[in-house]
Amino acid sequence: MTGAPAADRDAVRGYWDRRPCNLRHSPEPVGTRAYFDQVETRKYFVEPHIPAFADFARWRGRRVLEVGCGIGTDTVSFARAGAALTAVDLSGVSLGLTRRRLAVYGLGANLVQGDAESLAFLPDDHFDLVYSFGVIHHTPHPERAAAAIRRVLRPGGELRLMVYNRWSYKVLAICARGLLRGRTDLARLIREESEAQHGSPVTFAYSDAGARRLLPGFTVVSIRNDHVFPWVVADYVQHRYRKRWWFQALPPRWFAFLEARLGWHKLIVARKPAA
Repeated sequence: MTGAPAADRDAVRGYWDRRPCNLRHSPEPVGTRAYFDQVETRKYFVEPHIPAFADFARWRGRRVLEVGCGIGTDTVSFARAGAALTAVDLSGVSLGLTRRRLAVYGLGANLVQGDAESLAFLPDDHFDLVYSFGVIHHTPHPERAAAAIRRVLRPGGELRLMVYNRWSYKVLAICARGLLRGRTDLARLIREESEAQHGSPVTFAYSDAGARRLLPGFTVVSIRNDHVFPWVVADYVQHRYRKRWWFQALPPRWFAFLEARLGWHKLIVARKPAA
């Protein structure tokens, strides 16, 4: 695990309230159907591994908890698939956009503003699935979030969790750029440059062993890596998709090999023991 926290949960909440994740995925007016349609299209185009990892259709009629819904892209997908969904987020701004988004599509879910580190407002042994994609590595004490998730998951229930990969192309690139600028405070660099909005107050990244240590009391079914961002940023922010030349030169199977070794997203499937 690397990327020690620099602030408390109020700082984390303020950071995401100022700019919710993926807020700029569409140039359309925020809150319109056109906006939400484009956000979803862009999200799953840039991160195409998400639908298969979440396996939305599998959870129809099942009790699902999403820890950290952001502006609700996966929330809508779970609700559309027919899950009995509860979604939690620390950011009231993000949660408001998710509420608006569900209304735009005529979908329902139980939305709660709350802290992933306790989930004290939720019952024990209740959910069939807890899904959390790119969230608990941004809370000051991820191990508390993991314990809270275990408490609310029913015996035999499943956790699908994404945390950042310590040994990833992105971390290596951040560290290389920092060292070229004379920076040696690598944990701080990783934290500050982990997101599109500079200056994240808390970001952790995990090795496979670190991810397993994060989840005591779970049976880890699988861990794999995915997602190397290949796009030229100056074009990407203008909603154009042009790959950096070295990624253009890579055959698709080599790029897939790179993602499996050095992907930024560490995708974990784990279960709470039935006994």
